[in-house]
Amino acid sequence: MIVEIYFLLDGLMPALTSNTELAKQGISHLGYPDYFRVLLTVFKILGAIVLILPAIKPRFKEWAYVGFSINFICAAVSHTAVDGFDGQTIFPLVAFVLLAVSYVTYHKLLSKKEEQHFTGKLAIQH
Repeated sequence: MIVEIYFLLDGLMPALTSNTELAKQGISHLGYPDYFRVLLTVFKILGAIVLILPAIKPRFKEWAYVGFSINFICAAVSHTAVDGFDGQTIFPLVAFVLLAVSYVTYHKLLSKKEEQHFTGKLAIQH
């Protein structure tokens, strides 16, 4: 469930809104060049796709989680450095906490899947 929310918020929304004036102003307000906005959008879309598709290998999902974590931490730091600690700082931190919950849930599901796979192979051998 949380992964689907991330897909919408950090995959679909940047794809639809990254070329708006508000997005361009937001990136420049933080002191980043415009090409960073494009690069960030591409990586967010790719990361969201990696997290949402079940056929993607766990190693790639791990890197997507790392990328989103770095993104949220850097967003909070950037907003705090430029504007001080306010709502713009809190949102990425809340998103980071939700991402952590998603990560823990993902690993629980992965462990359960691996356990079932191992148990199934063991049963066949006997």
